[in-house]
Amino acid sequence: MEVLNDVLGYKNRKIYQNDEYFKFSLDGVLLANFVTLKLTTKKIIDIGTGTGIIPLILSLKTKVKIDAIEIQKELCQLLTKTIKYNKLETQINLINDDIKIYAENKNFLNTYDIVISNPPYFSKTKINTVKENAKHENLLTLEDLITASKKLLKNNGSLYLVYDSSKFIEMIRILEKNNLCIKKLQFVYETSEKESSIFLLECTKNGKASTKVLPPFILFEKSGIMTEMYQKISFGSE
Repeated sequence: MEVLNDVLGYKNRKIYQNDEYFKFSLDGVLLANFVTLKLTTKKIIDIGTGTGIIPLILSLKTKVKIDAIEIQKELCQLLTKTIKYNKLETQINLINDDIKIYAENKNFLNTYDIVISNPPYFSKTKINTVKENAKHENLLTLEDLITASKKLLKNNGSLYLVYDSSKFIEMIRILEKNNLCIKKLQFVYETSEKESSIFLLECTKNGKASTKVLPPFILFEKSGIMTEMYQKISFGSE
């Protein structure tokens, strides 16, 4: 069923979602808040934008044009309505295309200051639905994503990703192969007593090897209440 939802505590932002499709998760919200926007940032692309949660949040932080690319037409149809509802037609440019093909276009090579993605975490499955394609590597593998990102980024441009912590070593291997150096890294935990579920990272194309490991991002106290860090991105975030 299609519904119009609030975007956590963000004022003046609504998002169309459908229960049959993949709905936005905390991962995308965390990633959008992890991104560092500079005065020199002129061009941004969100790969596998899905419901468009990342460009929606970024549009509150910058006036820079944001390309949002999504291969699944059903999600593009929903996002078109979201963009129109929020009156963001002049800032968010929705592209219904395969990033592997898009990244081969010479017009887009080495043109983006920032590439962002909350990609599928799970291995391929034979179930071919909008929801499963958003969660599994049926249409895009991690290696495909990083290879495409390298092509699109300017030299010293930044790649921002959120991914499954259990696959951290795999991520490092692919990044190194593509000359993408991790500049900033943060692991996310549900509570301080549990293992990390996901991590956030910023990489630089052809940058120097120097990594800043940030304090852990913990979502809940032992009592079950939100931590101050979590509250900051959930309420009054505009």
